[in-house]
Amino acid sequence: MRVAPPEPEPAPEPKPLTLGPVTPVAAPVSGPQPEAPGPTAEGAALVIPARPSRPPAIPAPAQAPAPVPAPAIEPLVTGAPGLNWAGPGDHWSRAWALDTLGAAEAPAPAADLRPADLRAAAEQPPTARDIELIRDTLAVVEPLADRATAHFYALIFLHHPEVRALFPAAMDVQRDRLFRALLMAARSADDPAGLTEYLTRLGQGHRKYGTLTGHYAPVGECLVAALEKYCGSRWDAETELAWRRAYGLIAKVMTDAAEAAAKSSPPWWQAEVVEHRLRTPEIAVITLRPDQAYPYRAGQYTTLETPWWPRVWRHFSFATAPRPDGLLTLHVKAVQAGWVSNALVNRAAPGDVLRLGPAAGTMRVDHDRGADLVCVGGGTGIAPIAALVEEVAGHGAAGRAVDVFYGARRQEELYELEALRGLSDRHPWLTVHPVLSEQQAVGLLAGELPDAVSRYGSWAGRDAFLSGPPAMVRRAKQALTRAGVTADRVHHDLEAL
Repeated sequence: MRVAPPEPEPAPEPKPLTLGPVTPVAAPVSGPQPEAPGPTAEGAALVIPARPSRPPAIPAPAQAPAPVPAPAIEPLVTGAPGLNWAGPGDHWSRAWALDTLGAAEAPAPAADLRPADLRAAAEQPPTARDIELIRDTLAVVEPLADRATAHFYALIFLHHPEVRALFPAAMDVQRDRLFRALLMAARSADDPAGLTEYLTRLGQGHRKYGTLTGHYAPVGECLVAALEKYCGSRWDAETELAWRRAYGLIAKVMTDAAEAAAKSSPPWWQAEVVEHRLRTPEIAVITLRPDQAYPYRAGQYTTLETPWWPRVWRHFSFATAPRPDGLLTLHVKAVQAGWVSNALVNRAAPGDVLRLGPAAGTMRVDHDRGADLVCVGGGTGIAPIAALVEEVAGHGAAGRAVDVFYGARRQEELYELEALRGLSDRHPWLTVHPVLSEQQAVGLLAGELPDAVSRYGSWAGRDAFLSGPPAMVRRAKQALTRAGVTADRVHHDLEAL
């Protein structure tokens, strides 16, 4: 049975609310407002404030701290458009060098922690036995060169981060050059004069990277550690001593050369682009104005860095003999994946500023001997050949004959042919032989450049100068040797390529 719910009781009726008279009260213009009165006893008057005539004052916000200005990056040459150097000499690398190499609390190199007698033994020049051990070590490490040099650089950058500023972002080319330099030094260890000449050029050239004398000790320690890791059981105390002696000699010659060069020349030159001419879609002739006198000889080359690829240096030969106005001319071909060459051909313009290292190279004419010359230039390799011919013309041929073989794949790539023919028209001692490898043209030789040189018979008694792609230079050297030119009279700078 369902039970109905009880009915709700009726609510009491509300009593009427009576308000007293409303008295307006003036509100203050600013400052805190008075609180409205709360509930009062029945019958009390309710006071309502008057509407304010203007809004209350808003306090000013707290003063924000002044932003800290970023450190300025000063270009080495002012007024150059878009120049923002990062590399040797910039604020970052200088700060690292001062904080690490120059710090009083920096740890001493490992060499100073060894016993005094061992240190003294390591400071001695390498012996014949040391040279033998070094060459045996290189024979073991050479098949593992990529891994050994990668480990070497990893040790440097981990333990001595200040050195990282001296190297480019991509290290593949640098690793190859390191091992080539080690091979060259080891093979020349029993030729003190040749080794000193090679290391002197190396030490002078390293100044452009920002290398300091204090960098050599940590680099030597990391080199020994990397060699020990990859020599395995072939490494012992005698081998380590041999390498320490060899590296000590290498470092001393290089630092002495750098300190001597610092007395007479800067570590690098600034050079402004004053003319940029495209001779073909891939080849540019660039004229530079250095910020101070730049000494060089016809046939030599410079190392060049652009502001677009800091710390990446590439070799380019001078295309003229030294000029009275001090201007420098380079021939540059944009090669596939060539960072610097593509930037110079496709991006550089008048007003841009480049960096130049000191002149180097052994392709120099001996004017005292007065021997006849045979010169072979392929592609933009004609640049130093043209400079040599210009120097001979300015110096006076003195009865010598000069034959120039100028090769390219197609006729339009012989961009310097008219200038060379103009020289030959004025100087009967000069003969120009243009060679095309992929085309045939009236008045031009056909075939590969080294083969064209061979077809002319004997070149005995001549001085030979070669410049161009490495494969062409090697083949031309073999052809000239077969044609009677002795090896000591064949000049090229293939090791710089």
